[in-house]
Amino acid sequence: MLNPALIDFYRCPESFASYTLAGPLSEDSGFFCFGQDTNCYGQCSSGSRAKRATEAFYDALGDVTADGAGPCLPFNPAQVIENLRCERYVSNSHDRSYLQYGATWNAYHLMRPFLPVSVRKHLQKIYLKGWKEIRFPNWPVDCTVERVLERLLVLSLRAQGVEKIPFIWFWPGGAPSCGIVTHDVETLAGRDFCSHLMDMDDSVGIKSSFQIVPEQRYSVAASFLDLLRKRGFEINVHDLNHDGRLFSNRELFLRRVERINHYGKQFAAAGFRSGSLYRNMDWIDALDFSYDMSIPNVAHLEAQRGGCCTVMPFFIGKILELPLTTAQDYSLFHILRDYSLDLWKRQIALITEKHGLANFIIHPDYIIEQRAQRIYRALLDHLVELRADGVLWIALPREVNQWWRERSKMKVVRDGSRWRIEGEGKERARLAFATLVGGELALTIEEQH
Repeated sequence: MLNPALIDFYRCPESFASYTLAGPLSEDSGFFCFGQDTNCYGQCSSGSRAKRATEAFYDALGDVTADGAGPCLPFNPAQVIENLRCERYVSNSHDRSYLQYGATWNAYHLMRPFLPVSVRKHLQKIYLKGWKEIRFPNWPVDCTVERVLERLLVLSLRAQGVEKIPFIWFWPGGAPSCGIVTHDVETLAGRDFCSHLMDMDDSVGIKSSFQIVPEQRYSVAASFLDLLRKRGFEINVHDLNHDGRLFSNRELFLRRVERINHYGKQFAAAGFRSGSLYRNMDWIDALDFSYDMSIPNVAHLEAQRGGCCTVMPFFIGKILELPLTTAQDYSLFHILRDYSLDLWKRQIALITEKHGLANFIIHPDYIIEQRAQRIYRALLDHLVELRADGVLWIALPREVNQWWRERSKMKVVRDGSRWRIEGEGKERARLAFATLVGGELALTIEEQH
């Protein structure tokens, strides 16, 4: 049996990504470990499965066996990884009261546009109380998916007795990691600040995307959209009217999606992000967009808890997900009351350690005041330093989408005693190898000849 998750992630030859199941999977799903530092959720043929993230987890790593063909596992990695990416563990992880849409919830979202930030942040702090005690996902960045895949790669290297496994490096030109800057425009004041925000981005040579709310919040003139395009920035659709009800029920969602898809074509937008990062990945295929940016890596400080537990793009059907991997500016400034780069720098370090995507949301609405602007300028300067040091490929979301789609169709093929990459866009791709050094996984990029 092939492991599609391993092949899709590393783009390695199929012969290196084989595994077998140790036996019939359990009828129930729950939490277990794949090594003490790696929490999984799904079915497992060995041990027990915890019903909640607060319980002790059985470690299934000790039940893995191996032969020359590959590891024999007590669980299906593809299932576990999908459960994490699509947040299927959430109902057993913490309260899902955000899905109840009761009278208090409705009243808050009805009044939200008229509430000053001071009142909103007070109410949000009450709602978010206890977020520091959430055990899973792991704050401030969760890389569970990457750890599962790395452990599978190590097991494959050992089981097959091979020295190295070839794969296609994650980013074009061998860039270690990637960064994107996105701006969700929520209010009229934010819309009117966009020109100044573009000046700030342009001053350091960074182009960003602007997510526009198409209805009710503010007027969206063609001249405004044309200005964004002419200056080289990207336009995406941000919900329909940002009232928090997009995912309240399936019927309403489908009605609204018709209009959202219409605005996507009108704006020539490739990407979508929902209001307040509300989401239901079982419905996302109704969106007529190339990519989505609505799933946080860790959602402890969001209205909807959960998190996709990965710092890499991934496909949900036909749509590519570009997860939000850093804290929102609003959360940083108004929930954590942190006007420094400390948290963002820590998150960037954790993301780049896994060669991931550092995805930022900076609202024009919340950096109008000078103190917030100073922090954003400092962030831009830091990103520029990382770009100059060769740590980050800074791109527009649509460029990341294009690259990841091209990479997903490339293959590594044998060419005599060597390996080479085939597929559209291969001139930007780099061949890499996974090896074991002192028992630990090491990833290296082949030198260009």
